[in-house]
Amino acid sequence: MREHAAVLEALGCRVVLVKKPEQLEEIQALVIPGGESTTIFKLAEIFGMLQPLRTSIKNGLPVLGTCAGMILLSSQILDPASGQEGFGGLNTTVRRNAFGNQNDSFETDLIVTGVHGLVHAAFIRAPIIESAGDGVEVIARLEDGRIVGVRQDKVIGISFHPEMVGDGRIHQLLLDLI
Repeated sequence: MREHAAVLEALGCRVVLVKKPEQLEEIQALVIPGGESTTIFKLAEIFGMLQPLRTSIKNGLPVLGTCAGMILLSSQILDPASGQEGFGGLNTTVRRNAFGNQNDSFETDLIVTGVHGLVHAAFIRAPIIESAGDGVEVIARLEDGRIVGVRQDKVIGISFHPEMVGDGRIHQLLLDLI
């Protein structure tokens, strides 16, 4: 999350690390970072964030989900951990760890709709979007055609980590939704 905060602060944002439901009222946009989607889901449950997050997203809060964050925004997770659900926001089907384990991580350059120039993308135990349903715009694909970035209304989901390379252009897409 530090990397996301640094990118957002460089773009002139005041960053709030949301840990309680009432903090959702203080923010204009939300980043759900990478990490372990199962852990993020369980923590959201434990801290009473699950339903407030779902409600805020449904009510139009602009959200960027990277890697695990994208998994949690998807309407269907093909290989969820036991009891794992999502927050909603994207009419997509995702597969966790689609590229393999940590040793299979890689970097590549992508064309991302709405971003000028190539985006250098780091894929770390990344998910893949198996399908995008009605209302979902595909904004990034790998050279082989696999979907790695989508947008639906005010929700952006990407399989990769732009914050790891310090590129703020994807975060700017989020800010433009405010």
